[in-house]
Amino acid sequence: MATAIAVRPVAPGFSPLAEALDLGASGYSPWIVEGAVRLGADRPFALAASLLQHFTGVTLSPATLRRLTIAAGATVRQLELAFVDAVPTGGDAAAADDDVPLQMSVDGSMVALIGEGWREVKLVAIGERGEAGPLTALSYAATLGTAAAFGDEAVGELVRRGIPQARDVVTVNDGAEWIQGFVDLQCPQAQRILDFAHAAGYLAAASTEAWGEGTAAADAWFTTQRHLLREGDPDTVLTALLALPAGTERDRSWHYLATRRSQIAYRDFVARGWPIGSGCVESAHKGIVQNRLKLRGMRWSHPVAEGMIALRIVDANDRWGETWAQVTAHQRADHQARTARRRAARGKRPPKVKLVQQGKPTADHPWRTFRLKGSAPRLPPTI
Repeated sequence: MATAIAVRPVAPGFSPLAEALDLGASGYSPWIVEGAVRLGADRPFALAASLLQHFTGVTLSPATLRRLTIAAGATVRQLELAFVDAVPTGGDAAAADDDVPLQMSVDGSMVALIGEGWREVKLVAIGERGEAGPLTALSYAATLGTAAAFGDEAVGELVRRGIPQARDVVTVNDGAEWIQGFVDLQCPQAQRILDFAHAAGYLAAASTEAWGEGTAAADAWFTTQRHLLREGDPDTVLTALLALPAGTERDRSWHYLATRRSQIAYRDFVARGWPIGSGCVESAHKGIVQNRLKLRGMRWSHPVAEGMIALRIVDANDRWGETWAQVTAHQRADHQARTARRRAARGKRPPKVKLVQQGKPTADHPWRTFRLKGSAPRLPPTI
């Protein structure tokens, strides 16, 4: 059974026992640190500290557990960015089988940041398609930044999964311009499909505008056209849209679907066994992002949110073991380097001047110079 060890160094000095046990800067055993970080990435910090104490008998304050988790998240993100920088141009490092049928879906969700308001977390989900049933071997990449930054930072996971070289890849998304730009950049060979529920939402908006919200006529028109969109010819649905009374929603819906005509041939897609829904990325946003970063009252600083997302992505990708070994090695090397610098700096300090010699205070001793407020200066002793 693993042993929980906690050694607290005194003052800002060095603890030989902590160094001998390889406890690092935290003063806790690697097993405790890893458990604390995994709990902190999965649960609010106060609850995580309580769970850690319950299962291990080691008491950490929520603030300490938060500090350990944030530090680990920053390291994981640093390691992933370093991996991305090392990826050869064109994704030649991919070792995945390019004949495996894949699906790639992209979407965004919002989190609250301190001083920045609501910002979008962009996430890509990648999985293997089978003849039937849900996707398998799912993995993810995400970042809290611009579309351009996301396009750069997601390269690592895309290369791991062989997306750049994949010959059979389908991408199911909504029609947002930044998503289409991401596909253009990372997987231009993919067959693009507009998420069916998203397309049906445009039909519902046009129906409500024409017939009134909740009316029998609106429900009947929407039900019919939704079925035709799923099972019939998309051009029939586009014609039915134009036949509605002129209106803003009608025109917007027609233009949106007509400009994506190649992405709404759902009958053909289903016949080929292709997916028409992007539920994999929507559920990923809920499970990875929202269930930890979007709980009641939560707001995050930008760097901390990035680190938390990085930790949860590693866990969701089932690569915790190998990643944690890298985190531990990175933090150990960093701690050893900082310790060496402190020792070197300590060695360069001038020797301390002895204030007591032969049992008597020197002239520079504070006892010689101390005087009460308002009193006359103490004169040097006469010899």
